[in-house]
Parts: sequence; C-alpha cells; structure tokens
Amino acid sequence: MKKLTPVIFVEEVEPCLEFWVDRLGFEKTIEVPAHDRLGFAAVAQGDVEVMYQSRASVASDIPALAQGPFARSGALYIEVGSLDAILPKLEGVEVVVPERKAFYGAREIFVRATCGTVVGFAEMAGEEGAKGEERE
Repeated sequence: MKKLTPVIFVEEVEPCLEFWVDRLGFEKTIEVPAHDRLGFAAVAQGDVEVMYQSRASVASDIPALAQGPFARSGALYIEVGSLDAILPKLEGVEVVVPERKAFYGAREIFVRATCGTVVGFAEMAGEEGAKGEERE
C-alpha cells in the first residue's frame, strides 16, 4: 500500500473547497461537474489529499454506496507540524472538540468544515512526551 485518500460523501462539494482551498491553502487538483454543480473534487497539499463527492453524484455513479452506512460522512485526522500555524486559519469555524492534549501526547483540535465534515488537526508530541502520559 502506498497512499490513503479518503473520499467523503457530502450534500454539496463547493463548501468543502472553501474550507480546504481558501482557508488552509490546499490546491484543487480534480474537478468533475455534475449538471450545474460539482459532483466530485479533490484537493491536495504535499502528501495530504482529500476527495469529496456529492451524494447525488454517488447515487448516479455507484448506487450501492449511496445507501445504508456507506452514505454517511466520517471524520478526518490530520497530523500537522505546528498546531499554532493552523489555529488562525480556523477562526469562525465550528469547534467540535476544543483544543486539548490527548492522553497519547498529541495537542489537537476538532472542527466542522463548512461542508459538515469533522476534521481533527494534531501536533504530535515527541517520543518522550507521549510515554508515560495518563488518560485525561
């Protein structure tokens, strides 16, 4: 295995681009129109890539994935070099889990992107910081 790229199903793709491209500086690498809207788009920054597909596009493209548990959106967890560099870019975004230090040593925050996806950003502690931490 070489790479994991999550494909998240959403009602509308366009609000996702506002979050990733406008706020976080990702580049839109793929765009697939569907009628008068986007049916699919991919964004990337370095080795991090996320793909979004509208539920209407999924229903017409792969109907089996548009039913049952596959139709729900998940969460993304992204390791970052500096949480302090990301925090100003998240101003005004709904915070799902406020900034915290996790029991495994990561300093993290979870927010809801403008399209509804929950995204966690984590700055990992060094090996010494992660060892011996108690659960909070």
